[in-house]
This record gives sequence, C-alpha cells and structure tokens, in this order.
Amino acid sequence: MVSLEHVRASEERFADLPDFPWSPSTVDDLPGTEGLRLAYLDEGPADAERVFLCLHGEPTWSFLYRKMIPSFLASGARVVAPDFFGFGRSDKPVDDAVYTWGFHRRSLLELVARLDLRGITLVCQDWGGLLGLTLPLEGPDRYARLLVMNTTLATGEAPPTPGFLAWRSFMASQPDLDVGRLMQRAVPGLGAAEAAAYSAPFPDARAKAGVRRFPAIVPVDPSMEGAAISREAARFWAERWSGQSFMAVGMQDPVLGPDVMAALRKTIRGCPPPLELPSAGHFVQEAGDVVAEAALASFAAG
Repeated sequence: MVSLEHVRASEERFADLPDFPWSPSTVDDLPGTEGLRLAYLDEGPADAERVFLCLHGEPTWSFLYRKMIPSFLASGARVVAPDFFGFGRSDKPVDDAVYTWGFHRRSLLELVARLDLRGITLVCQDWGGLLGLTLPLEGPDRYARLLVMNTTLATGEAPPTPGFLAWRSFMASQPDLDVGRLMQRAVPGLGAAEAAAYSAPFPDARAKAGVRRFPAIVPVDPSMEGAAISREAARFWAERWSGQSFMAVGMQDPVLGPDVMAALRKTIRGCPPPLELPSAGHFVQEAGDVVAEAALASFAAG
C-alpha cells in the first residue's frame, strides 16, 4: 500500500484525560493499511476467556467507553477498544475519499485476527454497530455475546429517517466540526474536560476527514458499499446467532432511537427486551456504568 498523507495528533493533546488512565497499544503494519498507525486499548489478562471488543462511532473514540471499561475489567475480562482510523489516537488520512466502508471494516477484521481475539463480547454503538455487526460473518466462532446500543444494520432497504437526513445535511455543512461542542450539546452535563478530551484527536480541519466522511457513506441505497454485507449480517443475526445478547437504548436519540432499535431487536435472534434509558440520547456510553453492570448481570444469569 502506498503511504497515505495523514495527521498524527501529538500525545500532548491527550494529557490529563479525565477518568481515562489507560495507555494505548499501536500497530502500523496491518495488511492493507501498512504505514498507518492504529491505536487501541488492550487491558486486562491477555489469556482471559472473555474479551470485550468495544467499538465506538462518529465523531468519538475509545474515550467514550471510559465508564464501561472498569466494570468489564472488574469481571476478570480483557478489554480491547480500538480507535478507528481518523479518530482518537489513530492516524488520520487527510483525503476524505480514503474513508470507505471497506477501509474501516477490513482494518477491524485485521486487528481481530492480529490479536487472535476469541470469546468476544461485541460491544457496539453508532458506526461501531454499522461496521461491528458485520464482523462475525468472518470467523463467527470468535463471538460469544453481544452488547448493542443505539445503532443499526444499514442494509439500504429501509428509507433513511428524517433524523439521519438532518444529521447528514448538518455534517455536510461542518467541514471543521467543533467535536467537543457537539458532544456537550448531545450529552447534557458533559464537562469542559470531557469535551476537550473528545476534541483532543483533531488538531485542525485536515484531521477531520473521517468525521466529515462517515455520514456520507452510510448505505442508504441497496447498491452502496456495505449494504450487501449488512443484509448478509442481518440474516446471520436472525438465523445463525446463538450467543447471549443485551440491548440498551438511549430513548432520546433522534437518529438511532427507540423505533430503529426495536427493528434491530427483531433481527437479533433471542434478543431480550432492552434496557431503556429514558434520559439518555445517542451516546449511551455516557451512562455506561449502568449499562455495563446490567449487561454483566444479564450474561451471568444466562
């Protein structure tokens, strides 16, 4: 692969992150993205029988899971939380066109294979679900449980919701989005230090190509990249999935809220009634300690 021009945010921008004491691991030779550094958290026992694979969405990064990781670690599990390319401490190609569905999906599959993750609890929200829910198609034996929050499978078969169309239009008008300010609007009570942590990965507009690009590549048409894989994944979850599932829904989400999640629940074989969070919005992980403890209790109960 030809080396891509990219931005690498300096580590000084990540100093004094609130409630986030973990240091990242990195890899820069994943097949297909050689030369680009992917950052990920890898905490807990390397030989743990359970691995929580925590996948963030847009425009966030693994910092979003800071309230859930302690509960997962306290259960004796291993936690792996990558930053997608273009986000967090991972490198950020400056060309918007680099950010395709396949680019992101392949990098996640390659990381799972590199780390040889097994006994996975897939933890996903937003783009973490749009991409993550397709991962078990490759190596389904790696996955044992699912913890899913405010996301969907973008099959291109259902018309996009008005909330999504409004979000896509808004993002198209914001080439230099103030990520921290957005998060404060979306998460009432989010403090200045937390907002700064969400902005830390993005020193300038050149670093925000991934932020800009994600809404435009959601498969809203059956012919778009990712739609066919998502349809195959929907069949997998409906017909082949036999693991445990737990769903949490931020009820105030205007884009991927209760109706979208109800439809997704029907797709996931054996998914129990969701944990409904009446005051939570799209970024459910900001109430993550409650979600993590409820999911762990549900999994333990069998």
